[in-house]
Amino acid sequence: MASLFAPLVRPLVRALSQLPDPALRGVLLRSLALAAVGFVALEAASVWGLRQLVLAPGWAGHGALASVLGWLGGLLGGVAAAWVGMWLFLPLAGLIATVFLERIAGAVERRWYPGLAPPRRIAALAQAWDGVVLTLWLALLVVVALLATLLLPGIGLLAGWGIGAVALGRGLFVPVALRRMGRAEALALYRRRRGPVLLQGAVLAVAASVPGLNLLVPVVGVAAMVHVVQSGLTAAGRGR
Repeated sequence: MASLFAPLVRPLVRALSQLPDPALRGVLLRSLALAAVGFVALEAASVWGLRQLVLAPGWAGHGALASVLGWLGGLLGGVAAAWVGMWLFLPLAGLIATVFLERIAGAVERRWYPGLAPPRRIAALAQAWDGVVLTLWLALLVVVALLATLLLPGIGLLAGWGIGAVALGRGLFVPVALRRMGRAEALALYRRRRGPVLLQGAVLAVAASVPGLNLLVPVVGVAAMVHVVQSGLTAAGRGR
C-alpha cells in the first residue's frame, strides 16, 4: 500500500524538501513577502466588509444600539475574516505562482532533472495573459465555493474544499506543463494525471486555510507540479 501511495505524495515531499535550497531562497522570500501583504490586505478588507453588513447604516444614530451592533460586527468580522480571506487568497496565490513560475520551475528542474532540455520559450505577453486567465478562473471557482459553503452547511464545506483542490491543482499544473508542451498536449497530460494533480491540489487547498502555511502555497504548488509533469512524461516514455 505504501509503495502505491508514495508516488502520489512524492511531489509535495520533494517540493517541501527543496525550500531551504539557495536557488529558491530569493524567489521564496519575494513570494512570501507578496503573499503576506496580500493576505493581510484581504483579511482587513474581509473584516471591514463583514462589519458593514452587520452594522446597517440605519442604526448609525442610535447610540447604545449602534455600539452593540458595531462590536458584534467587529466580532463576527474577526471570526469570519479568516474563512473568507482563505478563499480569496486562492486567486492571489495563483497570481503569485504565475509571476515566479519560471524561476521556481527552473530551480526544481536543475536539482532533480539536470538532463532536461531547455523549456519552451513563451512570450512575456502570453505568460502575462495566462496569469490573468488563471487568476480570473480561480476567482470564479472561489465564488462558487463560497456559495456552496453558505448554501449547504457541512456538505458545502467539503464541496468548497473539493472545488479549491480542483482550482489549485489544474490551475497550477497546466501553466507548468506549458513550459514543456503545447496547450492541447498539456490538457491531455492533465487528464491522464488527474489523480496526482488533484491530490496535490487538495493538500494545497488545506494549507491555504492555515495562516502561515498559506504563504508557502505558490512556491510549493509550482514545485510540486513540476514533479507531477515530469512523472507523467516519464510514464509516457517522454521525459524531457
